[in-house]
Amino acid sequence: MTVTILPTGISPADVLAVARGSAKVVLDPATVDAMTTSRSIVDGIEAAGRPVYGVSTGFGALANTFVAPERRAELQHALIRSHAAGVGAPMPREVVRAMMLLRVRSLALGRSGVRPLLAEALVDLLNHDVTPWVPEHGSLGASGDLAPLAHCALVLLGEGWVLGPAGERLPADDALRRAGLSPVGLAAKEGLALINGTDGMLGMLLLAIHDAAHLFTMADVTAALAIEAMLGSERPFLPELHAIRPHPGQSASAANIHRLLQDSRVMDSHRDDLAHAVQDAYSMRCAPQVAGAARDTLDFVRTVAGRELVSVVDNPVVLPDGRVESTGNFHGAPLGFAADFLAIAAAEVGAIAERRVDRLLDVTRSRDLPAFLSPDAGVNSGLMIAQYTAAGIVAENRRLAAPASVDSLPTSGMQEDHVSMGWAAAKKLRTVLDNLTSLLAVELLAGVRGLQLRAPLDPSPAGRAAVAALGGIAGDPGPDVFLAPLMEAARAVVAGPDLRAAIEREIGTLD
Repeated sequence: MTVTILPTGISPADVLAVARGSAKVVLDPATVDAMTTSRSIVDGIEAAGRPVYGVSTGFGALANTFVAPERRAELQHALIRSHAAGVGAPMPREVVRAMMLLRVRSLALGRSGVRPLLAEALVDLLNHDVTPWVPEHGSLGASGDLAPLAHCALVLLGEGWVLGPAGERLPADDALRRAGLSPVGLAAKEGLALINGTDGMLGMLLLAIHDAAHLFTMADVTAALAIEAMLGSERPFLPELHAIRPHPGQSASAANIHRLLQDSRVMDSHRDDLAHAVQDAYSMRCAPQVAGAARDTLDFVRTVAGRELVSVVDNPVVLPDGRVESTGNFHGAPLGFAADFLAIAAAEVGAIAERRVDRLLDVTRSRDLPAFLSPDAGVNSGLMIAQYTAAGIVAENRRLAAPASVDSLPTSGMQEDHVSMGWAAAKKLRTVLDNLTSLLAVELLAGVRGLQLRAPLDPSPAGRAAVAALGGIAGDPGPDVFLAPLMEAARAVVAGPDLRAAIEREIGTLD
């Protein structure tokens, strides 16, 4: 696959293809023209000797410090070196690649006043799989992701570090030489244009949107398995009950769960049983209300990210009429708010899943399933401690759901006196979603065990697919086994596409 950078921007699918795949990147000729035109304006300002922020002045609190023409290239190089001040473990390759592609996208919009050479150099890093070592700490989401982007830009200069094939830290100059690439020199404005943007937090948010969309559908799958195993009712998921409260996400989730529960001998076994519970517990009956609200939150976040994908977030910006204006468009508040909102929603999807797991394991509430889903409870503990693990993860997600975007620490001599913390918000969102994967894996394992214990009754097509996907690894219920590998296998099933694809072959596409 090839991703072509146009002066109108790129799509979320383009970001995923480059960040997680091996898609090549090319600049459209119109993009080169837009950057060339923009650069000519900056060259004209330099020739006229006008004071313009970031072109002929210092940065941040040093914005009123004039820089002589002969030192302006030095200024740009010094900016990159001084701002590459992050610490901590390296960010994952996919995040760094997304960030670099999005910086190319921003430069390609033709409002940054840089030479096409700069965008081409970033494209070369992507196409030669040279990934800068970007430490996890350093960005406040203030003038965008300054420190992370500076670590990327430093590699263009032949300095700094890159991420080795085994995750080790390697010198950038060696990596460029092996790739057949040469360092670039920066001209006026170009160092600032490389680091002033929201590309890191936007990249993480776009990756998170893709992952959350999949996990929220899988949450419907695992909820349906648990409800089926606990002899729950399908009636709360009837479409007419959700039409009278028309939240779109709720209706979609309810429709998924209702379809997942059809054609089940397990459900048939108690549908007309007068002794059956009149109402299921909230964690069963209200699954669409919680998962649906998360879906609607995701739609909002997707809208915010889509707007940012077509935004100019540099500072200063070069306008077509020749003006160079200072802006605050780099401030990460829109993305920080969105990431925090999605983290809250994802944390609740995981929390309600853990409550269903707890019910499945409790002999007083699971409707005749054995304690902890062990056929020989007492000597064996079954999935008891898997629920402990889930409870611990829920507790961590609740801590991570506390919003980062309400925090702010002033920096740069009070010039940057309100910051967004958008990088932190997006980074912890990724952790919440990873934790959600684990929580749904525990529910998948418990749901499969519960359905196996309902034999000889045949489960739904979704249930049969889940038993087939996990049963070959977990085996039938019996004496206790080493659980951690089973939980890792369940995580892979939840995160991957195969179980969903197997279910959709039987019942049609899930929303």
